Amino acid sequence: MSEITNTGGNVTDVTSLTVGVFGGTGPQGKGLAVRWARAGIKVIIGSRSAERAETTADELGDGVTGMDNQDTAAMADVVLVAVPWEGHGELLASLRDQLVGKVVIDCVNPLGFDKQGPFALPVEEGSAAQQAEKLLPESRVTAAFHHVSAVHLADLSIPELRTDVLVLGDDREATDLVRALADAVPGMRGVYGGRLRNAHQVEALTANLIAINRRHKAHAGIRITDV
Repeated sequence: MSEITNTGGNVTDVTSLTVGVFGGTGPQGKGLAVRWARAGIKVIIGSRSAERAETTADELGDGVTGMDNQDTAAMADVVLVAVPWEGHGELLASLRDQLVGKVVIDCVNPLGFDKQGPFALPVEEGSAAQQAEKLLPESRVTAAFHHVSAVHLADLSIPELRTDVLVLGDDREATDLVRALADAVPGMRGVYGGRLRNAHQVEALTANLIAINRRHKAHAGIRITDV
């Protein structure tokens, strides 16, 4: 594993890091994995099934390997949590020891769907990210990548993803690192969005974006102005 290094100012070098992606066989995780790999970052796809992870890694090409979740957690410097909300707590609780001291990026959106469309689900801890923080007290938990279109991530004919990524967390070095991972994808920009306690409204905003995209048949993200 590599150390997280700052190259001066607010620029964090991420090219020497290994990023593990839990839920890497799903659309969001898979899309971010391939974009990071194309940016020269080593990526490990994590799954309950090592065989399934290896198959997905082979599909994504150079720079991506596949392992089961336990080995992914052990080998990665930074991990992205992109699993369905229903399995979020159980997965993180099972990886507590392997993730001690590591930066954890939670992009899970606790959402429900009914005839009226998407809506935010109540979370006892306040948000998915805060649940992660409670389950991983010795990890450096952040929240980011909630509003990036999985369709656009997967479409490599789109060279630049013109979207901003809100990054939340209480550890400045960790949020700078996550911002740098966003910046590594052409066209994408990481923007600090506040403390982790504010993650609920960021996760919930995804329901609004889904409603917008359904109405307009689009894959809209967000842009922050005047920054």
